[in-house]
Amino acid sequence: MANAELLVEATRGPFVESRHIGHAVIARSDGSIVESWGNPDKLVFARSAAKLLQALPLVESGAGAGLSREQLALACASHSAERRHVEMVRRWLGDLGLDEHALCCGPQASRDDQLAEEMIREGEPVTSAFNWCSGKHSGFLTVARHLGASLDYVDVDNPVQKAVREAFEDMTGEDSPGFGFDGCSAPNFVSSLKGMAAAMARVAVAEDRSDARGRAAVALRDAMLAHPEMVAGRGRLDTELVKAAKEPVVLKSGADGFYVAVLPQQKLGVALKIAGGADPGAMVAITALLVRLGVFEADDPRVGAFLTPKIRNWGGLEVGMLRPAAGLV
Repeated sequence: MANAELLVEATRGPFVESRHIGHAVIARSDGSIVESWGNPDKLVFARSAAKLLQALPLVESGAGAGLSREQLALACASHSAERRHVEMVRRWLGDLGLDEHALCCGPQASRDDQLAEEMIREGEPVTSAFNWCSGKHSGFLTVARHLGASLDYVDVDNPVQKAVREAFEDMTGEDSPGFGFDGCSAPNFVSSLKGMAAAMARVAVAEDRSDARGRAAVALRDAMLAHPEMVAGRGRLDTELVKAAKEPVVLKSGADGFYVAVLPQQKLGVALKIAGGADPGAMVAITALLVRLGVFEADDPRVGAFLTPKIRNWGGLEVGMLRPAAGLV
């Protein structure tokens, strides 16, 4: 937590009960820093916030040539496992001649509470298609089939993950010092926080590249812009705030308090990490930074729901709130 700065406060009544400290960077595509909080050089796991970078080989290799824009968005998603997400994954796997047993991500319950309760009542099993990363893994399988590689695609030495690492290092502008396995069993490569922000800025200006990687970044970015409902789901920041934006913006969460944003109009990238790993703090912080950059209006109620979310007790009584630290907006 060295050099972390205060980004978010949680109140209870008139008192500050807890504080979320962390690191944030706003960067340009040349790697220069526009603004930063905390330590821009901090080594981080972007977790699921790196999914757009992990999906680059899917497009640039030609493996995803027949995929729809919705499928490309799903390949970059941490979806809520709503029926539409799960059904698309199953159709995608069927087109590959596979089923969900080929997925290495493991089963995960739906974030759609109504669907999850319905499945319990009806005895429907939770399978790997419901995993919030099953779109990314369907993309990995598509690349593996295209390359003639083993379907053990999460092995770091598999050609799929070698292609992912090369794309990740190219876009961050850094040699990754290593990796860890994510919750979905895929390798997650380490970068500096400023490297991840610069990577998002490079996605923002990907039209400037004349190669297959630039075209792939544009295709994935624009798919996420066109189909935010596939990137996350109903009620979630990555989906709902895109609709409230005054300019195009791609938002992507990562587990353990990580967020990134791509701003094509401003040619900027944003990355942040809450030191203690609190996801609610990360949501407030990314919303505040985008208000600061003029992407959102602070007085828009859709924005306010994420900028200053209310804390309620089990009786529904409002007992406090989360708010950005003074000076962050």
